[in-house]
Amino acid sequence: MKLLHIDSSPLADASVSRQLTASIVEALRQATPDAEVSYRDLTVAPPDHLTGELLQVVKFRNLEGLSARQQEELALTDALVDEFLAADVVVIGAPMYNFSVPTQLKAWIDRIAQAGRTFRYTEKGPVGLAGGKKVYIASTRGGVYSTNAAMSALDHQESFLRTVLGFMGVTDVTVIRAEGIGMGPDARARALAAAQQEIDALAVPVAA
Repeated sequence: MKLLHIDSSPLADASVSRQLTASIVEALRQATPDAEVSYRDLTVAPPDHLTGELLQVVKFRNLEGLSARQQEELALTDALVDEFLAADVVVIGAPMYNFSVPTQLKAWIDRIAQAGRTFRYTEKGPVGLAGGKKVYIASTRGGVYSTNAAMSALDHQESFLRTVLGFMGVTDVTVIRAEGIGMGPDARARALAAAQQEIDALAVPVAA
């Protein structure tokens, strides 16, 4: 099994999502000891956002007369897509920032959402090409959004990730959530304990 571990919080050791992704990966390694793990920290080497210059190359594949920077960005994009497609399991740390995902995570998604590689257009609409993999999302948020209809309407974090992954054909998505972590020490402790209980269940070895 090839496992891709993605972190996107810039908070280093203070990050709850990083704590959860590390626990998820460890549990999966216990369940599958021969797992091959690759790690990408999107805050250490964040992909550049797609300017007009980069869109022409990275998205539209206009490949004539490329500058050195455009060649580098094209190579990075292809490497990110290769890495994503090669993974059987992807663990994504996704804290909620301003009701959505961190800018670094959005930049990564903009790179891997590639026509002809992770999806394709047909006369009947888009078709995902990256299916067959399992994704775990470590979702963290300061408030509580999952149990209140008014608050859930503000969730453009988990809903966005499910949508874009589904667009690429990835529908086997499990969200391990710690929410309410900004609502005081007791709420934070309960949220982390509940998330860890879900994670612990992942460590059970899968029968051959």
